[in-house]
Amino acid sequence: MAEPVYSFTRVHHVQLSVPPGGEDASRAFWRDALGLRELTKPPVLAARGGCWFAGDGVEVHVGVEAQFAPARKAHPALLVGGLKQLAARLEGRGVPVLWDEDFPGYDRFYAHDPFGNRVEFLEARADTRSS
Repeated sequence: MAEPVYSFTRVHHVQLSVPPGGEDASRAFWRDALGLRELTKPPVLAARGGCWFAGDGVEVHVGVEAQFAPARKAHPALLVGGLKQLAARLEGRGVPVLWDEDFPGYDRFYAHDPFGNRVEFLEARADTRSS
């Protein structure tokens, strides 16, 4: 088999759907609760609705979907430094977090955006970072 002439360099963004009119609640979660900055969408894409957020190598696009159904199983998994502090920040803003110890080498929790989309947050355990 021939070697590929292409390579994957990184994930550019993850897109999650929200119902029509969900932009303000998305801003409250992604910008205000998580602390990501909102990006300006190109005009041709802004006409479709939704909003984009970014920070520290993470980019999330929130798109409006008329026949919306939350992603309850499929989800982005975001690596975090200061996972416990992020969990406290979310809980302080009324966002429940669900800790899960079943991923070897990582501490992690799940949270949901205001529309029920699942998001995973994880941090390598200190005892596994140097190996």
